[in-house]
Amino acid sequence: MATEEQTNQNSEQEPEELLEPEKETQSEDSTDELDVGALAEALQQAKDQTLRVQAEMQNLRRRVDRDVENAHKFALEKFVGELLPVVDNLERALAAIDTDDALMTAVREGIELTLKSFLGVLEGHKVKQIEPTGEPFNPDFHQAISMVANPEVPANTVIEAFQKGYTLNDRLVRPAMVVVSKGAE
Repeated sequence: MATEEQTNQNSEQEPEELLEPEKETQSEDSTDELDVGALAEALQQAKDQTLRVQAEMQNLRRRVDRDVENAHKFALEKFVGELLPVVDNLERALAAIDTDDALMTAVREGIELTLKSFLGVLEGHKVKQIEPTGEPFNPDFHQAISMVANPEVPANTVIEAFQKGYTLNDRLVRPAMVVVSKGAE
């Protein structure tokens, strides 16, 4: 009987002992699953962060490249702005010379050649003149000095340019100063 009781106790204990290791195994498995889940989430966050940093670096590279390109393109802007009065003065000198005077013909030709050469150099550096006469008024490139009623010309058309405008690489350096038509009154 004692043996039977021991066997019964062993058999009674066996299921409990067997359950306990199973519980430990289950808790270890769930802990491992939690660790794997947490690690997978951390890995995904690290990948996402790496992707964002790479995108930010690429955007920064593009921005710096664009800034360097603009610096090269428009480095001459201030210099060109200071040279434009020289062009204006050469044009005024040509307009002031009497064409009937034979003595001034050589002077006129010299100024014309100088102006042509000067404008050629400016064009070589992508500086373009804005010739607004006869064009519709564009506030991006023209500065209206006055408006004149003129029935022969449609409204908002440039009639006369007092001073030519200039662009550098299609960016305005100086607007053209113009007289604009009101149209017929």
